[in-house]
Amino acid sequence: MRRLATTALLLLGLLLAGCATTLLVDSDVRSFSTLAALPAGASYRFERLPSQQAQGSAQAELEAMAEPALANVGLQQSDKNPRYGVEVSAQVMPMISPWGSPWPYGWGPGWGHWGGFWGAPPEPPWYHREVSVVIRDLHNHQVVYETHAVHDGPWPDSRRILPVMFAAALEGFPTPPSGPRQVDIRIPR
Repeated sequence: MRRLATTALLLLGLLLAGCATTLLVDSDVRSFSTLAALPAGASYRFERLPSQQAQGSAQAELEAMAEPALANVGLQQSDKNPRYGVEVSAQVMPMISPWGSPWPYGWGPGWGHWGGFWGAPPEPPWYHREVSVVIRDLHNHQVVYETHAVHDGPWPDSRRILPVMFAAALEGFPTPPSGPRQVDIRIPR
């Protein structure tokens, strides 16, 4: 009996250790494509809206985050005679945790004393993130691929989360499944 209890505790510890070493980025993805296949050696250049041009280095950093995901699906960046134009965007919005209290000081008087106020401790920050990728054929200026990914979570490091969301958004490129889907990607903590 003691050996069984020890084995169960060991397995529970390994399971909890595995959860603590990775971070799950679960993205809700919607993609639309008119591509049947990607031509061999397909190249692209990044294109920017006027509002993105005004962002300067922030937009360049965002494009650098998207570049590995684009390369992973077979697109190569080239400003010399590219076939496609790629526009990437992202939004990161801090928000109240969905499990947070609707009242400013917790669930009401008597729940505990925190920082001089009665109520629950302050809620940890929560982040709503969205990324999008739009790919246009530069020969006819038609959009051939559009994809969006949305993720909510408590992790503040957008430099780690956004590249994973771009990878999720391009999952299944160039012929993604129709309709909304969830794409889960684990990354080291």
